[in-house]
Amino acid sequence: MTLNALFHALGDPTRREILRLLREGDLTAGEIAGRFPLARSTLSGHFNVLKAANLILSERRRTTIVYSLNVSALEEAMAAAMDLFKVGQAETGERNGADDPASSANGEGQR
Repeated sequence: MTLNALFHALGDPTRREILRLLREGDLTAGEIAGRFPLARSTLSGHFNVLKAANLILSERRRTTIVYSLNVSALEEAMAAAMDLFKVGQAETGERNGADDPASSANGEGQR
């Protein structure tokens, strides 16, 4: 999954709502369609974008398609986004003594 595909997939409120619904459990295409005032062809396009970003999985069960949330891909996506924006790194530096006056006083904190 590329970050571009991820951000494209998450950039639409309908796709975010589909992900929210799937967070609660697997749903058929028909069950999801029943929650939106959209044509099935439009929803199919949303499903394709989410699948391309690897955010959802689909499984054909006889005549229906069941969608599920790809939790591991979501975790990877969140980690990649956090890394992209360096989330958590500033706090880590402070906790490692970078701003600790005691380590600066004895020269250990300086390089």
